[in-house]
Amino acid sequence: MAERRSEREIIRAISDQLAGGASGVLQGIGDDCAVLRPAGDRLQVWTVDTLLESVHFDLGWHPAKLLGRKAAAVNLSDIAAMGAVPRFALLSLGLPATQTAEWVDGFMAGFVESLAAAGVALIGGDTVLSMGQLSLSVTVGGEVAEEDVLYRSGAQVDDVIWVSGPLGEAAAGLALCREGVAADDPVWASLVKAHLDPEPELALGPLLAAGGHVHAMMDLSDGIATDLAHLCAASGVGAELVAEQLPLSQPLRAAAMRLRCAPLDWALRGGEDYRLLFTAPAGATLDLESLAAERLGRQLYCVGRIVQGSGVFLRDGSKRHDISYQGYDHFAP
Repeated sequence: MAERRSEREIIRAISDQLAGGASGVLQGIGDDCAVLRPAGDRLQVWTVDTLLESVHFDLGWHPAKLLGRKAAAVNLSDIAAMGAVPRFALLSLGLPATQTAEWVDGFMAGFVESLAAAGVALIGGDTVLSMGQLSLSVTVGGEVAEEDVLYRSGAQVDDVIWVSGPLGEAAAGLALCREGVAADDPVWASLVKAHLDPEPELALGPLLAAGGHVHAMMDLSDGIATDLAHLCAASGVGAELVAEQLPLSQPLRAAAMRLRCAPLDWALRGGEDYRLLFTAPAGATLDLESLAAERLGRQLYCVGRIVQGSGVFLRDGSKRHDISYQGYDHFAP
């Protein structure tokens, strides 16, 4: 019979996986509150995400350790999108009675591994019995110099729109997992990894913020059709994407052929890319490309331009149509 633990034993097992004290933490797990010491005059940024079984993940194909890594990554991505450096995390687990100790240990191993790689300390949280399905809620705090913090609201007309990597790969990976054709096939490995184990832009976010060229930035979690619409609404501008400039990887195109799907739909509407979406003046193009290439060996992709007005439009050949908010929406009918 699979081992199950009491709440006290679960908390002790989580504490046992953590390293020693982290800088700025006066009291972590074990008291009513964590106690932190702010770092100088830097701004604090905080974000929270909730992941629900059957909504954000399927345990039928999502291994516990990779789900732990992803639960951390989706929050770390938000911190990177502000140009900040993550420092602290809180975790709340709603565990069904059927969840085994082995599963919890695997999840925590992935979660702590992802935090440790980012230099983040787990400082507290909560564990409760769920009468339904598994739920995870993660809060991450970070720090950034006031002159470097980037908001969604700074985009300006004639800015170039950039993304930090290929789009739609996580959506393609999810589709492959749902169809049961992804297991152990190296052809689809990069797509499945994009869905199961995304990598937040922890180095690129602060680098772009400190470079001084970027006007507005956010991460891509609900698809560029929706996320760019949010950025435009916050900035009081419109946007035009160019279909042929959207970065679509060869594995994504191959998966679209295999599943008879439109690769452009995954790129525009799929969600969970966890790339950076940002805008900057056209005159900064060479500086941005050089910065990413020389410091990180990375390529950035120009996908469109900020325009007057409102809404997000896609130019596909001679056609131009409105795609605003056509990405993922929890409450869409």
